Amino acid sequence: MKSSFAAKFAGRTGVCIPSCNAGTLWRQRLTEVVSAAAGFRLLVIDSDSDDDTARTAREAGCEVIVIARHEFNHGATRNRALEVLSDCEVVIFMTQDALPAEPQALARLIEAFDDPDLAAAYGRQLPHTDATPVAAHARCFNYPQRSHRVSPEQMRGLGIKAAFLSNSFTAYRRRALVEAGGFPDNAILGEDMVAGARLLRAGWQLAYCAEARVYHSHNYSQVEEFRRYFDIGVLHTREHWILDMTGRAEEEGQRFVVSELRYLRRRQPGGIPAALLRNALKYLGYRLGRAERWLPTKLKRHLSMQPGYWQAGR
Repeated sequence: MKSSFAAKFAGRTGVCIPSCNAGTLWRQRLTEVVSAAAGFRLLVIDSDSDDDTARTAREAGCEVIVIARHEFNHGATRNRALEVLSDCEVVIFMTQDALPAEPQALARLIEAFDDPDLAAAYGRQLPHTDATPVAAHARCFNYPQRSHRVSPEQMRGLGIKAAFLSNSFTAYRRRALVEAGGFPDNAILGEDMVAGARLLRAGWQLAYCAEARVYHSHNYSQVEEFRRYFDIGVLHTREHWILDMTGRAEEEGQRFVVSELRYLRRRQPGGIPAALLRNALKYLGYRLGRAERWLPTKLKRHLSMQPGYWQAGR
C-alpha cells in the first residue's frame, strides 16, 4: 500500500523507461514496474526495437512512443519525456533492466518530495544474483545502506559525488528540473549527473533514499569498463563546469579502488590481480576520454561504449 504522501501524488507522477530490444526478461520486469507504479502515468520511449519490446509495453498498459534508433540520445530522449509528461509533478526515470525489489519501491522514492527544497531523489541498487564480486562491490560502494541529502553548500566537500544520480532509478521534481535546464540535449552518457549538477547550481537539494530499492547491476568485461570510462572522460571534458563546481573526480576514483581491493580481499582474494588490471584500464580510458579533442572521430568510435554517438562527427 502506498503511503499517504505517495497516494497524494499518484495522479501527478510519471514513470519513463527508455527501451531498445529489452529481451526475454522485459515482460517480467515491466509487470513488476506496472504493479509498483499503480496510479502513475507509465511512458515507454522505444528506440525501434527489433523484438516485441514496444508491443509488450502496450499490452501492459503503457503509453508507448517509438523513435528511430539514431534519434535516441541519453539526454534529449529524457527531455522529450519531460514534455510528454508535462502534467506530472514528479517524474521517475528508470532503465529497462531495473527491477523493483519490493512493491513499495517507487512509492518510497517519491515520499522524499514532501520536502519542498528537494528536486531529485535516487534509490538504492542491489546486485542481481548473478553479479560478479566486482559488480556487487560497485553496488555496495555507490548505494550504501544509509540515506543522505546533498545541499549546494556541501558540493566542495563531497566532490564529484555531490552531483551523483542514477538514470536507472531517480525521481525528479519536474518543474525544478525544467527550470534548471533539464537534461543535456547531446549527452554521451551521464545525463543524470549533469541534471544533478544543474539542480545543485540552481540551489536545490538532492537525496539518496536507501529504503527505495531496485535490482540493477552489470557484469562488464574489462574492455567494456575501458570504453565506459572513456565516455565518462568525454563527459567530464565537455561538461567541465561540473568539475569546476564540485572538484576533481580522481579522488573519488581512488576511494573506489581502495574499497574494491578491501572487498575482494575478504571475498575473492584471487580476483585482486584482475581488479588491478581492470582499474588501470578504467583510468587509461578516462584519461583518453579527457583528451578526446585531439583524437580522430573514427578512433573515438572504437574507444567508446556509445559508437553511435559519434556518427554525426560530434
